[in-house]
Amino acid sequence: MNEVIVAGVGMTPFRKPGDHAPYTQMAAQAVRAALTDAGMAYELVQEAFAGYVYGDSTCGQAALYEVGMSGIPVVNVNNNCSTGSTALYLARRAIALGAADCVLALGFEQMAPGALGSHWMDRPSPLAKFDATTTALAGDSDLPMAIRYFAGAGAEHMQRYGTPLETFAKVRAKASRHAARNPLALFRKEVSAEEVLASPVIAEGVMTRLMACPPTCGAAAALLVSPAFAKRHGIDSRVRVLAQSMTTDRPSSFESGSMMSLVGLDMSREAAQAVYREAGIGPEDVDVCELHDCFAQNELISYEALGFCEPGGAQRFVDAGDNTYGGAVVINPSGGLLSKGHPLGATGLAQCYELVQQLRGHADLRQVQGARLALQHNIGIGGAAVVTLYGLHD
Repeated sequence: MNEVIVAGVGMTPFRKPGDHAPYTQMAAQAVRAALTDAGMAYELVQEAFAGYVYGDSTCGQAALYEVGMSGIPVVNVNNNCSTGSTALYLARRAIALGAADCVLALGFEQMAPGALGSHWMDRPSPLAKFDATTTALAGDSDLPMAIRYFAGAGAEHMQRYGTPLETFAKVRAKASRHAARNPLALFRKEVSAEEVLASPVIAEGVMTRLMACPPTCGAAAALLVSPAFAKRHGIDSRVRVLAQSMTTDRPSSFESGSMMSLVGLDMSREAAQAVYREAGIGPEDVDVCELHDCFAQNELISYEALGFCEPGGAQRFVDAGDNTYGGAVVINPSGGLLSKGHPLGATGLAQCYELVQQLRGHADLRQVQGARLALQHNIGIGGAAVVTLYGLHD
């Protein structure tokens, strides 16, 4: 398989629903930023994968036609919250397998206010089995589906390992400290763990409002190229995709009796282990990580899934400061979904944007000094997990 270089990245600031341009304009802005970053013209792009969740068919074409109409293949991608990283996965495979030399991965979302919900009520829900399993394991509830899933997973971690609610609050407080350094984050105000605990309760004893990410609108893009293409066009080839894995659910998601497995613990662990094997490294070698913190509960569970600490060790990991600057691995230096927001189709590519800046040494006040290996983790219930490892090439 060919090596894959990240030639350029771009993203828009994420905005609250209603406070944004149309998706076509946001997407075009992100693509133009990635092209400028790579120092190349759109006419050199050979294929594009455009990710979004909420929108009619061929929104990808509508967005890219704002940049150019070059007749290239445009594939629209929808994989729930891992949509952006799924577009990245497909773009990377096109380069790695030699099908193309320059591929664009784009993600965007124009979201409505409020909790996520289904738009198709006249057919079976793809989440019906997740809902039924959640009811069986955590009881019935009127809460929105995403809160039910991740509050149930957080409650299980608390019951199994004695994790206090304060630990989730510390995760959210850490996110706010990181976001204060990120001009692209939606919420940049620092909050303390005490303020997180004092925010309105959305799941009794398990979750407060500040532990949940907000719906937002925005776009992000990445240009991937082969080494030969980079050489021909004088493109910066330092940042490369060293390994990548995408997994979907196994029977354990539903049969293990675990809410943590239902929300992606097993998928994430399997994808991460595959990446570590492919790259010949271990989790202890990772310098910086952008992971899927749709809720503070999922960030904590993901520490264990990605191997940054042993099962049940997340509270000690947080208390020791091993998830921030000066610790074992800097988690979500961007502020993560909890502070940037979560425009579903754009999230995975926004993670890519942050990690590329970190490896280039261009992350300004949030720079992780000496970063050479960066891990990306993006999941979607339904389900899919994509784990990507980036590294510097001297």
